Amino acid sequence: MQRFVTIAWIQIEKVSCMSQPLATTPSLQDVTESIIFPPGDIYSDEPPLESDLHREQIDLLIRLIKWWWRDRQDFYATGNLTIYFSPKQKKSAEFRGPDFFVVLDTEKKDRKSWVVWQENGKYPNVIIEMLSDSTASVDKGLKKQIYQNTFRTPDYFWFDPNNLEFQGFHIVDGQYQELAPTELGWLWSQQLDMYLGVESGKLRFFTPDGHLVILPEEEANQQLQQANQQLQQTNQQLQQANQQLEQERQRAAILAERLRAAGIDPEQIF
Repeated sequence: MQRFVTIAWIQIEKVSCMSQPLATTPSLQDVTESIIFPPGDIYSDEPPLESDLHREQIDLLIRLIKWWWRDRQDFYATGNLTIYFSPKQKKSAEFRGPDFFVVLDTEKKDRKSWVVWQENGKYPNVIIEMLSDSTASVDKGLKKQIYQNTFRTPDYFWFDPNNLEFQGFHIVDGQYQELAPTELGWLWSQQLDMYLGVESGKLRFFTPDGHLVILPEEEANQQLQQANQQLQQTNQQLQQANQQLEQERQRAAILAERLRAAGIDPEQIF
């Protein structure tokens, strides 16, 4: 007998600062009321990002992790993409897809959205939210609660591109425990096996031994700078050699002049 299964979904929305203020903060129960949608290949449904800073920061994280793991085929990293995760989840104006997330042990391919029931029940291993005035309360409250209790995402971070507020959590016995920063203010991601930290006003990845993870163009720029430095050093050495040669030439000219004054032909000596 054929069975038909109806699937409902949620989209995680961020409240725009121009939207009508909420009287109360939504609870997890509020966003888990049923609404029926057909299963299938569902497109992401995300609003525009808060600012250029937010967009640039998300793009930077995506590019960095993809470049660092360019030889791996067992992960999915993206940003500002809807996660559909429950057959009983209400479409909510307060709850939207994570700004950046990574799923491990999955196929590396392009997707229209992340549909948990089509991905063997996998949830993100790492989530990073970009705070803003209009989203901070949701990112620190409702979303943190859902990431802990429903997603069970092991590593959760938030970062404010404007004031550089940065905080992270790791699940211990089912509860998020705040991560202690290093002396440099970095936080360790157990799932990524890397540090996250602020460098030049941007959230960046650092290797376990403390090296900044860089993009190919940054690496090329570093190599160009090193080549320019070497060229400058070579030019300086050449200038010093020319100076020494000129000094030797001047000393030889003075000596030759003295020999002539003494009635000696320098050409007969040299």
